Parts: sequence; C-alpha cells; structure tokens
Amino acid sequence: MPNIGPMEIVGLLLLALLLFGAKRLPEIGRSLGSGMREFKDSVSGEKKVETRSELPPPVPAAPTPVAEQEPAAAPPPPPEQNEPPAAASA
Repeated sequence: MPNIGPMEIVGLLLLALLLFGAKRLPEIGRSLGSGMREFKDSVSGEKKVETRSELPPPVPAAPTPVAEQEPAAAPPPPPEQNEPPAAASA
C-alpha cells in the first residue's frame, strides 16, 4: 500500500473544493468537528457545556439617505401608428 504524500492531500482538497464549493466547506468542517467532539465526549463519558462559536446574524445595513433630485422628464409618448394592421395572408 503506497504512502499518501503531500500531492495526494492537495489533490483531495481540490476535489473537495470542486465537489462542495467554497461556501459549503466551512459548514462541512464545522459539522465534522462537532461530530468528532460529540463522539469523544460520549466515549469518555464527560458532560461538557456546549458553546457555539457561530457568528452572530448579520445586522441589516441602515438605508443610505437619497439626495433629492429633480424629477426626470417624462419620456415622450410613443408615436401613434395610423397604418391599418396588416392583413394575415392565408
């Protein structure tokens, strides 16, 4: 059985990046870490208070004040078509 070298590890990381995407990798790592922590705690029998290290939800940005502008001139009305509709040929 061959040894796993640095090139194989890099290849596996690139494959994971392609499969899951950059947004999902932190979520996957976080869930794997919490799963391993729960497994370790259940095997050792320790009860530990769980602290969440998630970021707080983003605060919506305050709307920026819009400077008063003169109303734009209304676009000219579309030209009237005085031509009769073309007869459909059968």
